[in-house]
Amino acid sequence: MEEAALIRALRRGDPAALETLLIQYSPFAAAVAAHILRGCPQDTEEVVSDAFLALWDNAHKLRPGKVKAYLGTIVRNRAKNRLRQLGRELPLEEDVLEILPAGDSPAVRLEALEQARLVRDTLDALSPEDREMFLRHYYYGQSVSEIGAAMGRNPATIKTRLHRGRKKLKELLLERGYSCEAADL
Repeated sequence: MEEAALIRALRRGDPAALETLLIQYSPFAAAVAAHILRGCPQDTEEVVSDAFLALWDNAHKLRPGKVKAYLGTIVRNRAKNRLRQLGRELPLEEDVLEILPAGDSPAVRLEALEQARLVRDTLDALSPEDREMFLRHYYYGQSVSEIGAAMGRNPATIKTRLHRGRKKLKELLLERGYSCEAADL
């Protein structure tokens, strides 16, 4: 069944549509949650279940072609919240930027891998502290005050370093041939 039809069925309250989405996207959702909640399989299962329930409850917000991304966002946010509830730090691994769309063509996947490599290499050019700030803010969605508390820094310092880091990243990306015209860096 195509995604638009699944969305319509979800909006009508058809549980078979949710079951189809569960079969289709459970491995993806589990991978996203497990990446953030390393070593917590019960929490991973709970986050994935909660995310699909949220998908069911918010069927009116779904758009064809965007269900996987919407689900991924829900899973990521719920996993981060669960990690905070457990009192654990968010992981900052090397492969943090490598969640790729599974169903795309080889050319699209190759381009996504190349873009992830370029961004990772560019982030590696920043100091470890600036890199951590960037990942915490732009990938994990932590606020400036949360980053300041976690890193023992003044929030104003975090804002300044993020601003300077964006400028430096833009320069580095331009040097490496990446067009930043459309980006608001």
